[in-house]
Amino acid sequence: MSEAEIDSLAWIHVRDRRLLSVRTEGKAKFYLPGGKREPGEGDVAGLCREIREELGIELDPLSFRFFAVLNEQADGYADGRRVRMTCYTAGHRGEPVPGREIAESAWLSSADAHLCPPAGRRVLGLLADTGLVD
Repeated sequence: MSEAEIDSLAWIHVRDRRLLSVRTEGKAKFYLPGGKREPGEGDVAGLCREIREELGIELDPLSFRFFAVLNEQADGYADGRRVRMTCYTAGHRGEPVPGREIAESAWLSSADAHLCPPAGRRVLGLLADTGLVD
């Protein structure tokens, strides 16, 4: 991974053929829930922490399933920076409620891809190709 790459983790959660997405305060686009890992933090611990902070729910560490690694143009960086996003599905306890810097959450279909940065559009496309989202 290059220094200019952003290393991030994302939770892929589909309900009723829609993908859970979040919008951060001050941003227009919807992102996949998750974020950057802290130094020395593994994927499971980092994603559990981020989802707890963003949505107030607990992911089940034993239910993690690898979904994909994406390497896409990072949103909001004029220098052409890319994001390397490792995505997982996982079971959870509780209902997602926006917290911390999250302004709102939404359940998106492939028709909503224009509301997402490149990584989100790619995930919606992958899910649509497999019939998991409309």
